[in-house]
Amino acid sequence: MDVVSPTLINFIIFVLAIYVGFHVVWNVTPALHTPLMAVTNAISAIVIVGAMLAAALTESSLSRYMGVFAVALAAVNVFGGFLVTRRMLEMFKKKDRKGAQQ
Repeated sequence: MDVVSPTLINFIIFVLAIYVGFHVVWNVTPALHTPLMAVTNAISAIVIVGAMLAAALTESSLSRYMGVFAVALAAVNVFGGFLVTRRMLEMFKKKDRKGAQQ
Protein backbone atom coordinates (compact mmCIF):
# COMPACT_ATOMS: atom_id res chain seq x y z
CA MET A 1 0.00 0.00 0.00
CA ASP A 2 1.27 3.44 -0.93
CA VAL A 3 2.02 5.87 1.87
CA VAL A 4 0.88 8.84 -0.24
CA SER A 5 -1.70 8.59 -2.97
CA PRO A 6 -0.33 9.10 -6.51
CA THR A 7 -3.26 11.43 -7.17
CA LEU A 8 -2.17 13.65 -4.29
CA ILE A 9 1.41 13.71 -5.60
CA ASN A 10 0.17 14.67 -9.08
CA PHE A 11 -2.00 17.41 -7.59
CA ILE A 12 0.95 18.81 -5.61
CA ILE A 13 3.09 18.85 -8.77
CA PHE A 14 0.27 20.59 -10.64
CA VAL A 15 -0.06 23.31 -7.98
CA LEU A 16 3.71 23.85 -7.87
CA ALA A 17 3.82 24.12 -11.68
CA ILE A 18 1.12 26.80 -11.58
CA TYR A 19 3.00 28.71 -8.90
CA VAL A 20 6.37 28.57 -10.68
CA GLY A 21 4.81 29.34 -14.07
CA PHE A 22 3.01 32.38 -12.70
CA HIS A 23 6.20 33.85 -11.24
CA VAL A 24 8.27 33.07 -14.32
CA VAL A 25 5.81 34.66 -16.74
CA TRP A 26 5.13 37.82 -14.73
CA ASN A 27 8.83 38.57 -14.18
CA VAL A 28 9.76 38.64 -17.88
CA THR A 29 10.73 41.99 -19.39
CA PRO A 30 8.60 43.12 -22.36
CA ALA A 31 11.57 42.90 -24.76
CA LEU A 32 11.73 39.14 -24.30
CA HIS A 33 8.06 38.35 -24.90
CA THR A 34 8.37 37.57 -28.63
CA PRO A 35 11.25 35.07 -28.33
CA LEU A 36 9.66 33.48 -25.30
CA MET A 37 6.35 33.06 -27.14
CA ALA A 38 8.15 30.98 -29.76
CA VAL A 39 9.73 28.83 -27.06
CA THR A 40 6.44 28.32 -25.25
CA ASN A 41 4.86 27.23 -28.52
CA ALA A 42 7.51 24.52 -28.78
CA ILE A 43 6.88 23.49 -25.18
CA SER A 44 3.14 23.29 -25.87
CA ALA A 45 3.89 21.00 -28.81
CA ILE A 46 5.73 18.71 -26.40
CA VAL A 47 2.70 18.87 -24.09
CA ILE A 48 0.56 17.63 -26.99
CA VAL A 49 2.79 14.59 -27.40
CA GLY A 50 2.67 13.89 -23.65
CA ALA A 51 -1.12 14.27 -23.56
CA MET A 52 -1.45 11.87 -26.49
CA LEU A 53 0.67 9.31 -24.69
CA ALA A 54 -1.29 9.80 -21.47
CA ALA A 55 -4.59 9.40 -23.30
CA ALA A 56 -3.42 6.30 -25.12
CA LEU A 57 -1.97 4.51 -22.10
CA THR A 58 -4.85 4.96 -19.67
CA GLU A 59 -7.36 2.28 -18.83
CA SER A 60 -10.38 4.28 -17.70
CA SER A 61 -12.59 6.17 -20.09
CA LEU A 62 -12.57 9.31 -17.90
CA SER A 63 -8.77 9.49 -18.14
CA ARG A 64 -8.92 8.97 -21.87
CA TYR A 65 -11.44 11.79 -22.29
CA MET A 66 -9.34 14.07 -20.12
CA GLY A 67 -6.29 13.21 -22.26
CA VAL A 68 -8.16 14.07 -25.45
CA PHE A 69 -9.33 17.32 -23.84
CA ALA A 70 -5.71 18.11 -22.88
CA VAL A 71 -4.62 17.51 -26.49
CA ALA A 72 -7.34 19.86 -27.73
CA LEU A 73 -6.41 22.62 -25.26
CA ALA A 74 -2.69 22.30 -26.01
CA ALA A 75 -3.42 22.45 -29.76
CA VAL A 76 -5.42 25.66 -29.29
CA ASN A 77 -2.52 27.04 -27.24
CA VAL A 78 0.03 26.19 -29.95
CA PHE A 79 -1.94 27.63 -32.87
CA GLY A 80 -3.02 30.70 -30.92
CA GLY A 81 0.56 31.28 -29.79
CA PHE A 82 1.84 31.14 -33.34
CA LEU A 83 -0.82 33.61 -34.47
CA VAL A 84 0.05 36.02 -31.66
CA THR A 85 3.78 35.69 -32.36
CA ARG A 86 3.21 36.35 -36.06
CA ARG A 87 1.13 39.42 -35.29
CA MET A 88 3.77 40.74 -32.90
CA LEU A 89 6.52 40.27 -35.50
CA GLU A 90 4.45 42.06 -38.15
CA MET A 91 4.36 45.11 -35.88
CA PHE A 92 8.13 45.47 -36.27
CA LYS A 93 8.16 45.36 -40.09
CA LYS A 94 8.81 48.58 -41.94
CA LYS A 95 5.80 49.90 -43.79
CA ASP A 96 6.13 50.84 -47.45
CA ARG A 97 5.35 54.42 -48.37
CA LYS A 98 3.03 55.10 -51.28
CA GLY A 99 5.33 57.76 -52.75
CA ALA A 100 8.36 55.47 -52.75
CA GLN A 101 6.76 52.92 -55.10
CA GLN A 102 7.48 53.42 -58.81
